[in-house]
Amino acid sequence: METPFAVLSEITRVLEELGIAYVVVGSFASSMRGLYRATADVDILADINPAQIEPLVTALQENFYLDEQAVRRAVAQHRSFNAIHFDSIFKVDIFVPLESAFSHQQLARRQLEKIAPDIEQGIYVATAEDTILAKLKWYRAGGEISDAQWTDVLGIIGTQGTDLDMDYLREWANELNVRELLEAALSGENR
Repeated sequence: METPFAVLSEITRVLEELGIAYVVVGSFASSMRGLYRATADVDILADINPAQIEPLVTALQENFYLDEQAVRRAVAQHRSFNAIHFDSIFKVDIFVPLESAFSHQQLARRQLEKIAPDIEQGIYVATAEDTILAKLKWYRAGGEISDAQWTDVLGIIGTQGTDLDMDYLREWANELNVRELLEAALSGENR
């Protein structure tokens, strides 16, 4: 059975071969930047254009279940679709970014990381700051009740400490209307 790392490596290799800019986000990114949390899937932000849909589906369909119409809708509407690995049943959620400055920032600031000792390929992962900001956005969008999102944010802050770019965090927290949440997290507030 394929490991989640091998499945992620396969997906990102295809994205790179097709020239699709991507960044791993979500719980996988927060586990790399903060405290580990088991997750049943991995989230990728991928800037897919309509001309790349057919080659992407063709490249993945041998080892993954994905619905071409769902991919087309996701690209047209800047939403998400999933690819499920046949052998492992591991799910990859691929989000097509909105035309927003923050999405562009996440893609521009991504960092190449080695995710497993037995996998040579590097994979682009969101920065700690961008992961915090995205988690705060999801926390706000979900009614500020997700313990998992809040714990992820606190874990990244606790792990990264003084390595965090506080000016960048505060600037984008203002832009994303999550500044008071950021300040609460920075003070270690439990919710």
